Amino acid sequence: MILPTITTSKSLGALIRDERKGQGLTQEQLAGLTGVGVRFVRELEAGKESCQLGRALQVAAALGLTVSVSSRRETAR
Repeated sequence: MILPTITTSKSLGALIRDERKGQGLTQEQLAGLTGVGVRFVRELEAGKESCQLGRALQVAAALGLTVSVSSRRETAR
């Protein structure tokens, strides 16, 4: 399965939400698994731009998602 390119906080939030639901987890369960608050999960899924990156990566990792970054220079070749 090819995942979409994430370019905004909203698209990251949508990906997190879709994966959480696909795994049959509630926001409360995900928060408990990752050690973050339910409010943080809600705000992350809503695409709040000021969410802490470290916590967002922690949530993504708990769902089995990996994050990678590519350079425009790499894709232009």
